[in-house]
Amino acid sequence: MKLREAFTGSGSKSPYASLQKAAFTYPAIDNHAHPLLQAKNRLDMPFEGIISEAEGDALTTDALHTLACHRATRELAKLFGLPDGASWEDVKGKRSELEYVDLCKRCFEPARIQCILIDDGLGANNIVHGISWHDQFTHSPARRVVRIEVIAQDILTEQFTQLSSPASVEDLAKALSSFAQKLGDTLTQCAADPFVVAFKSIVCYRTGMAVSLGPDATFSLGAESKAHPELFAAYERVFAEYRGRAEVRLQEKLLNDYVVRAALKIAGNHKKPVQFHTGLGDSDITLALSSPAHLQPVIKAYPDTTFVLLHSSYPYTRDAGYLTAVYPNVFLDFGEIFPFVAGHGQRSVIRQVLELAPTNKIMWSTDGHFWPESYYLGTMQARQALCEVLSEIVHLGELSEPAAVQIIQNALFHNANRVYRLGLEPYIKCIRSYPVFL
Repeated sequence: MKLREAFTGSGSKSPYASLQKAAFTYPAIDNHAHPLLQAKNRLDMPFEGIISEAEGDALTTDALHTLACHRATRELAKLFGLPDGASWEDVKGKRSELEYVDLCKRCFEPARIQCILIDDGLGANNIVHGISWHDQFTHSPARRVVRIEVIAQDILTEQFTQLSSPASVEDLAKALSSFAQKLGDTLTQCAADPFVVAFKSIVCYRTGMAVSLGPDATFSLGAESKAHPELFAAYERVFAEYRGRAEVRLQEKLLNDYVVRAALKIAGNHKKPVQFHTGLGDSDITLALSSPAHLQPVIKAYPDTTFVLLHSSYPYTRDAGYLTAVYPNVFLDFGEIFPFVAGHGQRSVIRQVLELAPTNKIMWSTDGHFWPESYYLGTMQARQALCEVLSEIVHLGELSEPAAVQIIQNALFHNANRVYRLGLEPYIKCIRSYPVFL
């Protein structure tokens, strides 16, 4: 009997029942996600963002012709009780009719997410819910992931509004020294906060993953900026670009790299992991600079800091797997490909993760954001991919079923629980039946 036929739910018993049960029922820690829209703002963002990182016509037109969209349409139609053949517009219409909290519950209940680690630095803070609001849908309270570039930008914006333009060299030098000190103090406060479980960097979006260890690498948080002319010049350029803007966008490489290194040092001292966006993203990314392989010198330079490579590093998954295998402080998150990548691609990514990465160092996330359906699809498709790929490996005789069950439980829950020091116990429900989406 073929494996896929065995899992179709057509009456035949699965050859690997305990593996299937673990894949679809074991509680999960979502180690990287973002807040949901408030009910009054539920239609403020194009719903197509659930299946693509594209923008403009590439999102609202082209993304609808991807296999990811066709699959999401079928799965959401089933979730909403729509008939076979329902269209994307049918799905959008149905979801808009549902009361918002009921919509969220419908998405979260089958997902069995026990705890969410929420990066609240995505923006749109005036239209999204606060972190703790999400606790009504999970067994364990959500925790915060602090985006370091947002911290830096907020400090710079406050500074620049107080500086006269043009500013003197002396004033800028004092401001840079003050920025370094305040950045260090703020990051240290965040690291000491038990509600904060990790930092997050989007340097991949801004200047790429090749974070430098240049002449300002030893720049102490209280040092005189005149001793670091290159960093001062970068700060001066950021100030010049700020003029006429409401806030700072940090995209000056030397200053971006300094912010990352400052965070890495503080995070290592406080045993807080640092998540890095790698690979898959919107058009703001320079794809050639998004491979985590560029991080290798920094990983080696900060051996006491835990690096979490987010989003499967797609399409550079094998690069991430290599780093995870050879450096004890590197971990790999296999998220965001659900539901952005087609099903066969998701399975390929999982296979690539398992080619080299130690299974005690892989973690799962939804990268859920804005729409509750992003959490649903991000969870159910990940569970399905794990089930299929590990079933194939067991079928080939390369892995025992009990070992496969342990890999699933670790990937979904225990690895993240350990890495982020959450101290949770898996909340095991008594489940008589569970969905199979194959």
